[in-house]
Amino acid sequence: MEKEAPFAFLEKFGSQPGLGRVSALLESWGNPQDKMKVILIGGTNGKGSTTSFLSSILRSCNHKVGSFYSPHLLRFNERIMINGKEIPDSEALGLEGEVKKWLGEGEGRMITYFEAVAACAYRYFAENSVDYAVMEVGMGGRLDAVNVAREEVAIVASIGLEHTKWLGSEIDSIAFEKAGIMKSGLAITGASLGLEKIRSEARKRGLNLLVYGEDFEGRAIRKGIGGTAFDYSGEAEIGGLEIRMLGDFQVRNACLAICAAHSLGCSADAIRAGLLGARIRGRMEVLLEEPLVVADAAHNPAGVKAMVDSLPVFGEKEIICVFACMKDKDWKEMLRALGERVSVFVFCKPADNERAEEPEELLEIGKEYAESYASRSVADAIEFARGLAGEGRMVLITGSIYMMEEAYAAMRKGES
Repeated sequence: MEKEAPFAFLEKFGSQPGLGRVSALLESWGNPQDKMKVILIGGTNGKGSTTSFLSSILRSCNHKVGSFYSPHLLRFNERIMINGKEIPDSEALGLEGEVKKWLGEGEGRMITYFEAVAACAYRYFAENSVDYAVMEVGMGGRLDAVNVAREEVAIVASIGLEHTKWLGSEIDSIAFEKAGIMKSGLAITGASLGLEKIRSEARKRGLNLLVYGEDFEGRAIRKGIGGTAFDYSGEAEIGGLEIRMLGDFQVRNACLAICAAHSLGCSADAIRAGLLGARIRGRMEVLLEEPLVVADAAHNPAGVKAMVDSLPVFGEKEIICVFACMKDKDWKEMLRALGERVSVFVFCKPADNERAEEPEELLEIGKEYAESYASRSVADAIEFARGLAGEGRMVLITGSIYMMEEAYAAMRKGES
């Protein structure tokens, strides 16, 4: 029998924004979040990539760095890393035991999955004496569990419509929630939507806000399937930088990290080396070159649109898209954006996921844009798509982070 992932017993509590529960747990542990310098990275899209870029730069600057990601792509341990190394199973299970112990000590105590994992990340980083904790926000910001710390730098990567049940249905309400991580340190943003609300919140708190495209920016000078070269200008001028992560949007994410790193005293050489070494799975990642298979975990309209705009890096290939999505996402708008480039849709559903939309529902909309098929599993969909691929065609796997574990497993099996 497959063993249960750490903290899975808390998934029944779902999402319940608020800082009271996580603050109580951390206080019982001596507030480990106060024992390191903390960088908070929020936004609708770009959080994970920016976290990866900045963590890698700080490591190149000879700092010990804890990195917190949410959600994980393939396995739980990806969420909590020190200097790029995942938390060992034994440590994760030990921290799970500490959470259970705390829950058992007080009548009626509860905590959500994300709150417990974020608290454990802070504790793990403190116990291992990291210099910096680079923390990716889960949802929103103001009431997100990572926001219990006083930050050195807060980055709001982008703003778009997502999690409207919790954050509101207007851009300004979402921007307000995400700007809530900007409390005491330097504030940086790459957002265009919601920018005036972010400016307003920064002014209220007397914070210095640096804006991508105004105070700093990047200009691509070369891009291809191997990565992108660009020049950075702002409070520093650094030319000929390179990143391996694909997508025009990654230049912006890299620049957000550069801006933060420069403010923290990192040299141009450390920035250059850190960017080149940064990696994160599932962001326009080439899984196979012949036929070309690319995986991207875009899971909302803004993310899909940014990905579609970057697809020309692979040439003018026809695209066979393997797509799955959660019911609570605006998948109709996602399909509309994909429909501008996709020739064939193959719809599927991650196994044992009640949140996932049924392939037949996706099919009804997908066929308005392209030739469309429905499959009952992610693996079957990928096998079918690869069978259609050939010269002049590529396979794109996208729509949900929750399909990626099955997708990667299917690709490994297909190549064995």
